[in-house]
Amino acid sequence: MTMFLSHTRHLLHGGIAALALFLATQTQADGMVPNTSVVIVHEADGEASVTVTNTDENLALMHVTIEDIAEDSESLVFVTPPLARVEASKTQLVRFIIQTEKPLLTQRLKRVIFEGIPEGKPAAEAGHARVGVTVRQNLPLILHPKGLAPNRTPWTDLQWSLQDGQLTVRNDTPYVVRLGQEVQLLPSAGGAMLPKTYVLPGEHISVKAPEGTATQVRFQPATVYGFAVPHYEAPIKS
Repeated sequence: MTMFLSHTRHLLHGGIAALALFLATQTQADGMVPNTSVVIVHEADGEASVTVTNTDENLALMHVTIEDIAEDSESLVFVTPPLARVEASKTQLVRFIIQTEKPLLTQRLKRVIFEGIPEGKPAAEAGHARVGVTVRQNLPLILHPKGLAPNRTPWTDLQWSLQDGQLTVRNDTPYVVRLGQEVQLLPSAGGAMLPKTYVLPGEHISVKAPEGTATQVRFQPATVYGFAVPHYEAPIKS
């Protein structure tokens, strides 16, 4: 994540540098960078903590928000503190606390956004414009039920079927499965596109499939932390 942010800074400064020959514009990028690529809150622990670093050169206001996904709007977790002033290069501990009335039966998925809002920027030099750029880190937030064993390869249990020109993937497991949207049907080598990069527990998704006979589907799984692993080929049930 830090490498990605550094690369983003390089691109921003590089592009603005070229424009500066004509516009004399100066830009700065502000960012709150968490120390993880996904937030996992275990119900057994009740909460999880993430360390967030202000990578900007100035004091900034950290704003943390939790967003529901379209399929799940139930309020299950809250964050503290949602707002905090963080000095340049300093860190802030953020806690995610589960608040559920009933025990979790499956993993649940939310999104968490870390945003740095510039504060107290020095005045721009005479003849120069200053542009403030905020960088948002949008990460998955997974709630893990108490008593549910970890599963490093949940994509192996996805069920794929093909009928009447529709390719269907079904997740009968209690795990959130992350994967690439593009899938290949074998041996016809035709492709299909899933509408999103995850399949929720108990969910089934159907998309239009290319014509031809297929016995397998090849797709790109991702670990719970979002890291791609080698392509996986699963059987297709007709």
